[in-house]
Amino acid sequence: MAQLFPPDAAVRRLSLVRLSTEIAKALAPVGRIAVEGEVHRPTRGATGGVWFTLRDRTVQVGVRCPASRVRRCRTVAGERVCVTGQLEYMGNQGRLVLVAQEVVPVGDGAVAAAIEDTRRRLAAAGLLQRPRRPLPRLPEVIGVVCGTDAAVRADIESVVAVRYPGYPVEFAEVTVSGPGAADAIVRALVAFDARPEVEVVVLARGGGDAPQLLPFSDEDLCRAVAASTTAVVSAIGHEGDRPLCDEVADVRCGTPSLAAAAVVPDRAELEAELARLLGAAEGALHALVASAGQRLAAVDRRSALVAGLGVARHRLDRAGDQLELLHPRRRVAEAADRLESRRLQLEALSPLRVLERGYAVVRDASGAVVRDVAGVAAGDRVDVQLARGRLGARVEDVGSDDAAGGGR
Repeated sequence: MAQLFPPDAAVRRLSLVRLSTEIAKALAPVGRIAVEGEVHRPTRGATGGVWFTLRDRTVQVGVRCPASRVRRCRTVAGERVCVTGQLEYMGNQGRLVLVAQEVVPVGDGAVAAAIEDTRRRLAAAGLLQRPRRPLPRLPEVIGVVCGTDAAVRADIESVVAVRYPGYPVEFAEVTVSGPGAADAIVRALVAFDARPEVEVVVLARGGGDAPQLLPFSDEDLCRAVAASTTAVVSAIGHEGDRPLCDEVADVRCGTPSLAAAAVVPDRAELEAELARLLGAAEGALHALVASAGQRLAAVDRRSALVAGLGVARHRLDRAGDQLELLHPRRRVAEAADRLESRRLQLEALSPLRVLERGYAVVRDASGAVVRDVAGVAAGDRVDVQLARGRLGARVEDVGSDDAAGGGR
């Protein structure tokens, strides 16, 4: 057995900072690991993360679940789980922790409990009862998210070859079970959803036990399916398998082959329907032509010609009346009538018409019209304007209206 402290071993003097750095470097080659154990004393930190102890018999390690990964970490006290993450040395606390990327239950009972908890959260968010999107009849491109094994892809491609050879189907092959599978599936789904030409996405996987299918019950994946603007078909496992994405997807199919049959159109059926529609359109066109021919044959051409001439004459007469109203001679005559009317109105208002009724206009020596006796005096010369002619006169007497009215 090797000695813990060999007598000839060299001694290096290190600062604590240097020691912490070297410990962290020594941990780097360990890389990403998955460890099983029992959850002990989980607590939530002030920043939203979760801390717990992962223990198994006589050994244990501290686990930290960052706030950004809490939804991927199931931390129920006493439950056996598998923690996937990386080791980290916390120099400020002088301890080693396992930083979790995801914590999943181990065992059928724990898996079922985890799925039920997720189902309750999805139901509370209204995602299980949301309106479903219809599948397009002729999608421009079909996206398929599946595993890297050839079986599922081969099943789908065989269905495409039968229904519509060469139909545009694109595959995104990712990890569909184990650590990181849910993240990989979400990324592939989001990538397809971002492409406008992809009009339906199929999530496909072959059969497996409950832990293997657990990524398809992941809460983030279910929320991504619900948030997708593209219709999503869930085809996971066999007919009896029911992961949560089946309950959130727009359409659920029991197997990948059934999903392919649901989204890939049948070319023979399309051609038959097209032929039927063309035949119906041709028949309708022939019927319209025949009906028009019968109506034309039933028309009395002479009567139709006479009626047409009558309509034409009526329209011509109306046009002539309108032209007559617009003729320059008519407009000149109407203008002359208006001018004569204005002339007669002006003559009626002329002062000469007043004078013709026996009145006169009297002006003093300066030519101003005399309107009041106060403007003249006895002996003044005045000019009298009559209807015809003028008179020169001298004022002999000046009196008021009262005196005149008294009979003077």
